[in-house]
Amino acid sequence: MTDAAPHRSAWQRFWDRGGWWRALLLAAVYYGLYQLLSLAFLPLAAQVDDPASAAGVLVYDVLPILVGGLLLVGFIASVGWWRPVFGRQPIRGAGWMWIAIVAVLLFNVLRFLTIEDGSVGVDVVATWLLAGLAIGFAEEVLTRGLVVKMMRDAGARELVVAVISAAIFAGLHAGNLLTGQDLLPTLFQLVYTFAFGICMYLALRVTRTIVAPILLHASTDPSIFLQTLHPAEGGLTALAALGNIVVVVVGLVLMVFIRGRVETSVPRAFAPRR
Repeated sequence: MTDAAPHRSAWQRFWDRGGWWRALLLAAVYYGLYQLLSLAFLPLAAQVDDPASAAGVLVYDVLPILVGGLLLVGFIASVGWWRPVFGRQPIRGAGWMWIAIVAVLLFNVLRFLTIEDGSVGVDVVATWLLAGLAIGFAEEVLTRGLVVKMMRDAGARELVVAVISAAIFAGLHAGNLLTGQDLLPTLFQLVYTFAFGICMYLALRVTRTIVAPILLHASTDPSIFLQTLHPAEGGLTALAALGNIVVVVVGLVLMVFIRGRVETSVPRAFAPRR
């Protein structure tokens, strides 16, 4: 549902029709602009000696994704989708969907508990938490906010909504091949991010607010990167390392139980063509 307005422009009517290819187009344009605008920070990156330092995380991770978030806010403002994206979701979730939240949150906590305090500064941790919040906001607003809304506006069943939003989310990470990441780790990352995307969709459904997946996502990236770079010794660290596998299993298994459909309230004048 779009915010009430007496007249919708051609730009707004185009996006109001929703559908998977418009969602894919939006994600592709966002990704291209995000990569292009990230080049503006290259002069700052040249001044950073250690990418793992607080300054490095700020320049390489925080600033570019903040720009990406601003792009999405600008798009939402242009189409008037504040309430559909940030308001209460139109379809209820089932109790079993909390499994996804518990699985993600449990291992995020375990990873934070198994970071070697003596090898990482407070400034680095704080900067990573800021990066996580920026990443969670941008990626969840795009995939669980805008993509989910567009798929629902096209009348898709919720299983299709979940799969398309998770697939686009995973596809955004395929670009890591362009930065030199090897093929095998990238393929596993695509599987993981798809399953993680399903878990975030379930978090959206069961809480009926995009704030939940944003905050879960915001705690995931910092916990993974910090624990990978600064692992503490002990059995708990080995247990925490199983988190990605658990999320993959949980996401893929729970996906098959997704049911439902949202009745679209897109005005008939620009309802999607069947």
